[in-house]
Amino acid sequence: MGYPQPLRLRGAEVEQAHVAAFLSEGYAVIRGLFSPDEVAKIAAASDQLYAEGIGHGRSFRHGNLFYNVAESAAGEPLVRMVQWPSYHQPVLDRVRLDRRIAAILEPLIGPNLKQIINQVHWKAPGSLGDFAWHQDSRSRRPASAYRNLADSYVQTGLAIDPHGPESGGMRFIPRSHLRGDLGMDCSKKALGTPLQDEALEAVGLSGADAIDLMLEPGDVALWSPYLVHGSGSNRSNHKRRFYINGYVRAGDCDRGEWAFRGGRAVPLGPIPALVHYEELRERPEPHYV
Repeated sequence: MGYPQPLRLRGAEVEQAHVAAFLSEGYAVIRGLFSPDEVAKIAAASDQLYAEGIGHGRSFRHGNLFYNVAESAAGEPLVRMVQWPSYHQPVLDRVRLDRRIAAILEPLIGPNLKQIINQVHWKAPGSLGDFAWHQDSRSRRPASAYRNLADSYVQTGLAIDPHGPESGGMRFIPRSHLRGDLGMDCSKKALGTPLQDEALEAVGLSGADAIDLMLEPGDVALWSPYLVHGSGSNRSNHKRRFYINGYVRAGDCDRGEWAFRGGRAVPLGPIPALVHYEELRERPEPHYV
């Protein structure tokens, strides 16, 4: 199956609405971007990844491809996320390069884009999937490689399952992106740390302003790297799956894999690009972490 060609979304009002929302609120939602049939294929691909992670039994890396495997309360392996599955999972690879994604991103950050985030998250019932309040900008390291964060980076999240408070969905602090880097405390890893309003109060924000991101399968959310966000515990009876892809205007980033040139999809090459794994060149071989 080949890579799709560029496409413009129909209707200037749709485009203007999501651009205006993103710029003013720090996030936007595109409803029903992927059909139920497409979501079913994406879900099956993510289940394949999960089974691979369980098979490893612990965290495993092969270049940029990384399985984050924790231990459940029962002492069994629990896959929390897989980074860069697109190197070997064709369905997920096609999704990240979908022409509809390019059309949504172009009015925000242009047609020439690299990708720095490609990961599937699973949030199991319980607390291991909590994600503390944070800004994605704090993870853009080294800072010299990531420029103009406010207007050249967009994070996208595709809901594979219903996404809301019951399933431990994301929570946003609207308009917090307008204040830039707040220097939030990063002494603890955000993944696995519960939401605490004290972290918001320390930077002059309030938990009372938080909103729940409500998504149905096939919906796509966009958010700014400066938007303060987090997520709570999954109180449902199923794992909540979420597919995240982060894009950047190519001229403003020295790292990442090319995604689109002139709006056209760029397939992954034979040699992985440096993204976040600093030892990519020194230790590219498969190994357990």
